[in-house]
Amino acid sequence: MSRGKRLDLFIGADIDDGWKEVQSPRKTKVSNEIQEPSKHFLVFQKEKRRGKTVTLVGTFHIPKDEATTLLKLLKKKLGCGGSLKENWMEFQGELKEKLRPLLVEQGFRFKHRH
Repeated sequence: MSRGKRLDLFIGADIDDGWKEVQSPRKTKVSNEIQEPSKHFLVFQKEKRRGKTVTLVGTFHIPKDEATTLLKLLKKKLGCGGSLKENWMEFQGELKEKLRPLLVEQGFRFKHRH
C-alpha cells in the first residue's frame, strides 16, 4: 500500500438542489394576555426528573403575583413542594387526582380528557 494514494469518498447531499426550510404558520395562537380563571383550559403533564415524578399544570394566563399566591395555597393544601416556571406550575409527586378538584374549586377548567 503506497502512501501517495487518496481514497476519495463523497457522502451526503447537495443542499442547493431545491431544498429549503418550510415556514408554516401555527394553527393556534399562543397568547400572553391575562384571562379570568373560567376561560382557562388547563392540561396536566407528568415528567420524570432524576427518578422522581413531577406533575405539571398549565398554561396559566394570570398575573404573576396571583399565580404565586395560588401556588402557595395549592402547595399548602396538598402538602408538597412546587414552583412556577414559564406560566406552568410544577408539583412534586403524582398529584393529578388531588389537584384537579382544587383547581376546579378556584374556577379553572380543563381540556377534554385531561
